[in-house]
Amino acid sequence: MYHGQIASKRPSNPTQMYQQPPRLLIVHIALPSWADVCSNLCEALQNFFSLACSLMGPSRIPLFSLYIVQNQHECILPFVQVKGNFARLQACISELRILQREGCFRPQGISLQLAIEDGLQQFKQYSRHVSTGAALTYSSLEITVLTSQPGKEVIKQLEEGLKDTDLVRIRKLQVVEITKGVLECINSASPVEEPSNEESSILATDIDLQTIDSDIVSMEIFFKAWLHNSGTDREHVHLLLPSRSISNISRTRDDSMCLKCDLQERLLSPSLLPGTADGSLRMDDPKGDFSTLYQMVSQSSASCYKLRVIKALKSSGVCESLTYGLPFILRPTSCWRLEWDELETNQQHFHALCHSLLKREWLLLAKGEPLNREHKLREPASTFYVILPSHSPTLLVKAVATRELMLPSPFPLLPEDMPAESLKAVESMLDDLELESTYNPLQVWSHLYSHLSSTFANPHGRFHPSSKSRAVRKAEPLQINRVRATVAPLHMTPAPGRAPKMPAASKASSEVFFQSRMEEKEEEEAEEEYPSGP
Repeated sequence: MYHGQIASKRPSNPTQMYQQPPRLLIVHIALPSWADVCSNLCEALQNFFSLACSLMGPSRIPLFSLYIVQNQHECILPFVQVKGNFARLQACISELRILQREGCFRPQGISLQLAIEDGLQQFKQYSRHVSTGAALTYSSLEITVLTSQPGKEVIKQLEEGLKDTDLVRIRKLQVVEITKGVLECINSASPVEEPSNEESSILATDIDLQTIDSDIVSMEIFFKAWLHNSGTDREHVHLLLPSRSISNISRTRDDSMCLKCDLQERLLSPSLLPGTADGSLRMDDPKGDFSTLYQMVSQSSASCYKLRVIKALKSSGVCESLTYGLPFILRPTSCWRLEWDELETNQQHFHALCHSLLKREWLLLAKGEPLNREHKLREPASTFYVILPSHSPTLLVKAVATRELMLPSPFPLLPEDMPAESLKAVESMLDDLELESTYNPLQVWSHLYSHLSSTFANPHGRFHPSSKSRAVRKAEPLQINRVRATVAPLHMTPAPGRAPKMPAASKASSEVFFQSRMEEKEEEEAEEEYPSGP
């Protein structure tokens, strides 16, 4: 999180609570083993964008751009809207795959700095030429540097190179170091922890440092974090607990302890993706089967959604058949508008609640308070939730059935005495099964990525009307020729006594931006005039 030069935060639109900022990914190449890293990286990007482009509802990643830093920096993909652009993103990934046959690269020390400055320049140029309403959404940019070099060294290099650069439009700058896997033989002195404040004092800012393994799953998980809501303009949920003796810092008007929380998805709703489950889900509904809780939080603008705890339950006292919808996670808020003392106290109370519930083996039953009454004489319907503690520390929230939703289930109790022959047959069958202590979803896959990728090319698909031929025609130029920057890139600093040499992307100019925008507009108009889908 930037301090000082960071862009000022603005209140987010509550109806887009899970929208992320535009993303700039810079791939920093420096190792002979790039071919192995590239293969896994491209596969992870392909899988991720098959999801990101398929999700219905508001786009969670509005813009994306990709740079590569080899002997010099180069823009592989200018800023494009992610939703509806899978063909172009796929062509960009194909472009990235080619690099593994181009040998070993040793980036110049200034190349990474120039890639950041060039990407920031293109982002500003793009923001100036979009509509006024969209420009507010694109007020700040998040930059991720994916590097195979020691992370701390890269951070020091960026601090020195960017100290005179205006970073007001950068919301977050992150360095991600690839470790282990094919890189584990490389002696890296960079630890996992982030640099201290003393080491990141040149920019008066924090540059995040993270390490990930070079395997596909680890990279895929990293990119999926971009789908999470990272907004800190306000807290999402107020968890109200009855209390007779609480501190003033967390007191509400009705003498309840108020824990201010952020809401996070546990998993993606299958109803937001085409062709999942048995195909019976309504794919034209942008909300799908989204949990009532998430909808209520998204619609709450004047005040935060409130969950009022009404009683405690034994952990074994709730039947799983009574819960429904998607599970969600509550965690202490990181809202930047709150004072540090309040944030710290709120977090301590939250952790204490998790600890106490685990110790007592309790769950909480909470009632969602309506945001407003439609009619003064009519009692609004309420949704109830069970809240489960975790060692994380977080709280898991699941909607629970009420009397009105219950259907009769006249099932007798399981008989104690079973026929010996049937019992022996079943026991023998169960003994043949492989036993796992826990369920690991990372080891179970449903071929969803390949299905989603093929959906974009399906001329009869319900989800995307673009025909296969049009997608191929759009992708072919990108696969043959490098995508150039949409604005004139920054000059490389020449060595003493040598004439200045422009990077490969220097042929582009700002005119290319307008030409690109006109081509996209023509394609959109052609799509509307000659729709290929049903």
